[in-house]
Amino acid sequence: MNLLLFSLFREKKRRRIEELNENMVVDGGNGDRSDWQGQWDHVKKFLERAGPFTHPDFEPSTESLQFLMDTCKILVIGAGGLGCELLKDLALSGFRHIHVVDMDTIDISNLNRQFLFRPKDVGRPKAEVAADFVNDRVLGCNVVPYPSECIKQFHIVVCGLDSVVARRWMNGMLLSLLIYEDGVLDPSSIIPLIDGGTEGFKGNARVILPGMTACIDCTLELYPPQVHTGILSFCHTPFCPLHRLTFRCNIVLNMSAYCFDGEALDGDDPKHIQWVYQKSLDRAAEFSITGVTYRLTQGVVKRIIPAVASTNAVIAAACATEVFKIATSAYVPLNNYMVFNDVDGLYTYTFEAERKENCSACSQVPQDLQFLPSAKLQEVLDYLTENASLQMKSPAITTTLDGKNKTLYLQTVASIEERTRPNLSKTLKELGLVDGQELAVADVTTPQTVLFKLNFIS
Repeated sequence: MNLLLFSLFREKKRRRIEELNENMVVDGGNGDRSDWQGQWDHVKKFLERAGPFTHPDFEPSTESLQFLMDTCKILVIGAGGLGCELLKDLALSGFRHIHVVDMDTIDISNLNRQFLFRPKDVGRPKAEVAADFVNDRVLGCNVVPYPSECIKQFHIVVCGLDSVVARRWMNGMLLSLLIYEDGVLDPSSIIPLIDGGTEGFKGNARVILPGMTACIDCTLELYPPQVHTGILSFCHTPFCPLHRLTFRCNIVLNMSAYCFDGEALDGDDPKHIQWVYQKSLDRAAEFSITGVTYRLTQGVVKRIIPAVASTNAVIAAACATEVFKIATSAYVPLNNYMVFNDVDGLYTYTFEAERKENCSACSQVPQDLQFLPSAKLQEVLDYLTENASLQMKSPAITTTLDGKNKTLYLQTVASIEERTRPNLSKTLKELGLVDGQELAVADVTTPQTVLFKLNFIS
């Protein structure tokens, strides 16, 4: 894998450099004068001389830095805690053509760790503010928010997301760009995906070569489905602060008009959070529960994933390093998963996540669904959402019957959901499905339709 990746990017780099204007040079030449003297000396030390950790086939030269600064395009998905660190690291590593996507706006609670933002930026789009900040601080850098170009224009995609669904969608998008000739993958169609994730004092970084190595869906079991405790199971006998807050938040959501004079519960309104916090505190005292704090209250109301600035910095540095290694072909990239944990001391290790032969995203073969003919469509829907290897959110199921496309169930459009809802209580046999029937399933977790083959069991 590492040798193929090295040769792939070396060839891409060679072609790009040949297309550059011969008069375009860096650091003190006749080209861009925006660099100060010695600005990129730290990068040159990695690219213009050999070392004990360089790739065996790497040849030191000035062309690598030229490619990095003038040609290589990086797409960063997410401008939150991890994304801010990524943008900073990439810009200071010599990458100039960086595009960032984030549809969120800046909240005051972001400011403690998303250091590209200031109080005056609250309410503004994260991508725009982050781009402006980096462009102002790193001379010659051109960070573009909301890129309009096709993803094919980018050399590497980096994800700094807190959403598994968004990760899977981007994973599926890169897989959809792969080109196969007579069943053989064209390496030039591969756009590497560098994915980072953090939660509290734990994090991970991984390198994915779509179509070659384990993709996000191949290792979906590493992202277990969220387990929601039924509200009735602890409304009368809570035993931890989270239960107390969850119960109170559910009450508020149903009574927000009464609680806040017609206003909906707003996690950014201190008055609302204080009200929920006080009510939860009073109720917790009845059960001798401690640990209910204002910060925990806000975290539950806003469903905030615990974030630690130092963890974001470590994982972003690891991801940026992998981007640098792949873009320059100077060092052997990660193969292919790194885990970081500093809860009790510091612990990190790497392993090679293996590609699944029957992965629903990258295997190129229909998935098997084994059910009794008497099973109801609702059971199939439950399987698609609850299975650890699938974890779909709102699957829409269609098939072909008597030569015509038929929607068996679609949840996202109200009128179609109402019309197809009776199918959920029907058996697969009653719906006219037969052994070997192909079912096409669309879901928000992937831009591509996933094919399943129905196998009846006796």
